[in-house]
Amino acid sequence: MMLDGLNKAFESKARLGIMSVLMVNESVDFSSLKQLIGLTDGNLASHTRALEEMGYISAEKKFVGRKPNTSYTVTQAGSQAFKAHLQALEDLLKSVPNK
Repeated sequence: MMLDGLNKAFESKARLGIMSVLMVNESVDFSSLKQLIGLTDGNLASHTRALEEMGYISAEKKFVGRKPNTSYTVTQAGSQAFKAHLQALEDLLKSVPNK
């Protein structure tokens, strides 16, 4: 069983979810992402911060009225890394013999 190509950054269910949502949406705000993935504010903030530090997502902070609003997008590096991770998962699944 080959685990080559799997990216440890996407091992967590939360980060896999964040990347999955961002890959199919141009931009998603914090509240929508929180609702879609079902994480607490703190959990989502720590996972998005980690992905941002790795260069996989970018955050844009602005104000809507008087309320702060943070939205996230996938970077080119993040898109490439996530696609490679998904391909590695697919290859892993194909390598498992059918019983």
